[in-house]
Order: sequence, then C-alpha cells, then structure tokens
Amino acid sequence: MTDETPRPDPTMSAEEAAGRALVARTTFAKEAVWLPSLAVQHWNAGQMFIDGKTFTDCVIEGPAVMAVMNGTVFESCAMGTASDMRTLLYRPLGETKMAGVIGMSNCRFIQCRFVQVGFTGTDQLLDELEAGIKPRSGIEASSEPSA
Repeated sequence: MTDETPRPDPTMSAEEAAGRALVARTTFAKEAVWLPSLAVQHWNAGQMFIDGKTFTDCVIEGPAVMAVMNGTVFESCAMGTASDMRTLLYRPLGETKMAGVIGMSNCRFIQCRFVQVGFTGTDQLLDELEAGIKPRSGIEASSEPSA
C-alpha cells in the first residue's frame, strides 16, 4: 500500500507553504482578508495581480488601493465609510500602467465590506462606482421619515 498524501517540501518554510496555499485558493467566505498580504503572496508566486477569486461576506482590509481590472464585479458591497464616498476613488494620471496598487482581475465580491481600501481603474469604472455609491449623508437623509 502506498501513501498518496502529498508530503510538505522539507525545503519550504511554513510561511511559504501558507502563502502558496493562499494563492491557490479561489474562494473566500465569511473571513477577514488583509489585501496587502494577499497581494504580496501573489507577487511572491510570480503573479502580478490577483485573478479569478470569489469573496463572499468577507471584510476586505487595507490600507490599500485596488486597481479594478477586467471582469471584477461588486455585488451588494459596502465600499467604505466616508462622508463623501468619492474620496475612495482615485483617477490614474498615466495612460498605461499603474504602480503601487493591487490589481484585481476577474474577481467577484459578494456582500463584502471594505475597510481602508481605495479604488482605481478606468474612467468608466470610476464613474460607475461613483454613481452606484450613495454618500453616507444621502443614505441617512433618505431613511428619515418625512413630515
């Protein structure tokens, strides 16, 4: 009888093994995700952006600026707390690449809550995010009963 359970690579540290397992995951549910750590683990694995992940009912924590790339969607998410939600949006000044941001491609965020995360991307994406996010004061005003 042979043991088919994969054995840990004795040359790999526990931290590296945990990082590789994190990169291999495609779904995250009901957990806190520290976005800078997730990004670094992907970079260490040679992946310059995070691709094809689904986050459901998670807290996505920064500090970070997320570059929202092709195929990434937000469904019923709380994008952050600010009196003016536009303070969470950053327009890139360059024409092609952005440095110092965490790229997210083909990712789904379902009922997630973002904490200390800013967002950048195309003008169209930023306009859509701005239109879809009501300022906190607008939400409070609309929930008050009218006289």
